[in-house]
Amino acid sequence: MIRSSTAHMHVAALSHPGMSGKNNEDRFAVSSFTLNADDPRPVLFAVVADGIGGHRAGEVAAELAVNYISQGVGESNGKKPLKIIENSIHDASQAIAAHSASKSEQEGMGSTCACAWILDHELYISHVGDSRIYLIRGARIRRLTVDHTWVQEAIEKGIISPEQARDHPNVHVIRRYLGSVHLPEVDFRMYLEDGEDDEEAVGNQGYEMEAGDVVLLCSDGLTDLVWDDEILQTMRAKSTVKAAAEALVDLANQRGGHDNITVVLIAAPRSRKSADKKRGFLDWLFREE
Repeated sequence: MIRSSTAHMHVAALSHPGMSGKNNEDRFAVSSFTLNADDPRPVLFAVVADGIGGHRAGEVAAELAVNYISQGVGESNGKKPLKIIENSIHDASQAIAAHSASKSEQEGMGSTCACAWILDHELYISHVGDSRIYLIRGARIRRLTVDHTWVQEAIEKGIISPEQARDHPNVHVIRRYLGSVHLPEVDFRMYLEDGEDDEEAVGNQGYEMEAGDVVLLCSDGLTDLVWDDEILQTMRAKSTVKAAAEALVDLANQRGGHDNITVVLIAAPRSRKSADKKRGFLDWLFREE
């Protein structure tokens, strides 16, 4: 692909260490491309990574994850998004594992990742761990991903309720991450409707975004403290994509900010004509700020 200096979507990204005094072990990157000289369709790729491990190892792992994944995507031909993402995530996982094995003080480090690839208006997503991806369309928010955690498995088995999961002592036990001994299974399920099975969810890849749609990628520092309906309410109260990102981070910090908080917002712009017809929430999608 050919790197581009401008994105065809509006983007706002913000990372904050939180209020606990810990290092920021979150990392993110957003890159813009065109497919090639013969096919100028635009591509936007975003990745959020949340590092795991003490002695600054988490931030090293997250940095490796973002760098390897972004590089793998950027150097690809862009023809098979899901396969390219999977290979890039596996390369990142192997790099983290090798780095961990070579330095005793960073042994056992790892990282989550959440990736969004938008080809023109076709959305492809993937994730490993508990960093999430949401789709906001009008007055509706939809969590597209399912956490790879102990509490999520317990919810699915009926052992605990979603309400009990919020304060459960195992809430941060991750079942899948980059840097493990075995390559992590990359999750390509995109849940758009209730009741979809895994095959249907994977079949949603390449989903056509509409003008006004917003994709949110975030680390668990946001979702541990701000519930899905509150994310939607907070975003709808803001007039710019930048202000929406800042408001989400501020709300998590107001509630304690016990972890690093990272948000990336990607908004499909409206045309000026359509925005003039319907004033209100998401009018800002034809403005950068």
